[in-house]
Amino acid sequence: MITRCYLEITNVCNLDCLFCPKTRRQARTLSLQEFDALTDRLAGHVKFLYFHLMGEPLLHACLPQFIVMSREKGFIPVLTTNGTLLSRAASVIDALPHKVQISLHSHEGNGKDNPEEYIAGVMRFALEASSRGIVVVLRLWNQGGYDSANASLLELMEQYISRPWSERHDGWLLADRIYLEYDRMFEWPDSEREECTGEESFCYGLRNQIGVLADGTVVPCCLDHDGDIALGNLFEKTLDEILSSPRARDMYDGFTRHEAVEPLCRRCGYANVTKRFRK
Repeated sequence: MITRCYLEITNVCNLDCLFCPKTRRQARTLSLQEFDALTDRLAGHVKFLYFHLMGEPLLHACLPQFIVMSREKGFIPVLTTNGTLLSRAASVIDALPHKVQISLHSHEGNGKDNPEEYIAGVMRFALEASSRGIVVVLRLWNQGGYDSANASLLELMEQYISRPWSERHDGWLLADRIYLEYDRMFEWPDSEREECTGEESFCYGLRNQIGVLADGTVVPCCLDHDGDIALGNLFEKTLDEILSSPRARDMYDGFTRHEAVEPLCRRCGYANVTKRFRK
């Protein structure tokens, strides 16, 4: 079973973050019927269903319904959001996703000038969601990049959850079910970038994660934002057929040998530069 599937319910976003690679694909949003069809094909093959790849999922009017449907089909639903639209998320809390990840670094990446209002909305949501049993992860994935406002953001967060916080290897436990997570900024894979150098290359794409774009295209990981490694379309084929295709098998076997056979993977700043994955 694949641990995580990143299902892109829309590739439309309300922000223009400096660190985001954007997508050259046509704007598209899944219908209720399309979501039902795709999740039927993923059911039994995937454990965690993430509502994200490109785009802001809170823009989708059917998001609460999608969360309920996914849970009824046996998935564990997880939401990733930039946190700017949480004022409309009461129905999302009622749908009870397992976890909500809020990318706080999107705020500075857009040059916003109202951090007090932004953090107030985030923290009110976090406290309400966690009281309902939802795990909330506040992410600052901007170390070494757009991180100049991090200290002031933490001060604002302290107004809602006072210190001391419990230190963890990747951040802090602020309160029951509310986490603050740090990570380094990275360069997204891009077919126009120079190849990364390194003695080895390994990734968990196709091993414990896949992505499904809003048009049904299956890609090996959540960073293939333009569908460069299109393995097949889930509207047209089963997941088993797609994952057993020659291209998918070559990629999987290549990483078993610590070799990136796909040109895009050789241009991935997440896996190759930071050396996150060891096998």
